[in-house]
Amino acid sequence: MTIRVLLADDQAMVRTGFSLILGVEEDIEVVGEAKDGVQAVEMSRRLAPDVVLMDIRMPRMDGLQALRELNRLGRGSPKVVIVTTFDDDAYVYEALNNGACGFLLKDSGPRLLTEAVRAAHSGEALVSPAITVRLLRGIHPKTSPTVVSVLSSRETDVVRLVADGKTNAEIAAALFVSLGTVKTHLGNIQSKLAVRNRVEIALWAWRSGLVSD
Repeated sequence: MTIRVLLADDQAMVRTGFSLILGVEEDIEVVGEAKDGVQAVEMSRRLAPDVVLMDIRMPRMDGLQALRELNRLGRGSPKVVIVTTFDDDAYVYEALNNGACGFLLKDSGPRLLTEAVRAAHSGEALVSPAITVRLLRGIHPKTSPTVVSVLSSRETDVVRLVADGKTNAEIAAALFVSLGTVKTHLGNIQSKLAVRNRVEIALWAWRSGLVSD
């Protein structure tokens, strides 16, 4: 299956560079390039990409507002990965709160860029988990850990490992279960917690007090 990608960045040089990197991947196709948030939303509605690589600072509509607009598309909305030059915690917190599947710094290199696309499409891994965990550690618990009673003990184990930045394969190895079992647990967790992806599972874990420093 080919992953359809839309690039949204106000710098033509960045869009061209990303397009060249992704264009050599057999399972990825760049279907469009948007130069601002307004165009990103319009092109997403028209082209129905699987993944949008979205800059934060863009004219007319920034990436965070465009992310909120894309969420309103419902079940047909693309997965969004924020790609930025700014390692700003406030930006990332807002992106996570609005359903971004991950984030990446622009200087992370070609390998992480392609990993970001595949991770967002599959929902199985987070790009730069160490950075994600660092940001999540700054979130203070808002609810009591007793809310985890909605989860089974094994689901709770999975949530803790997700919040620690572990991939599905790492979770399977840690719990001595198959990848299929991990995916089943993740699906049940998303349903019980009413969250959309792994980032939101991790965000819920830190906010609930299930994990801490």
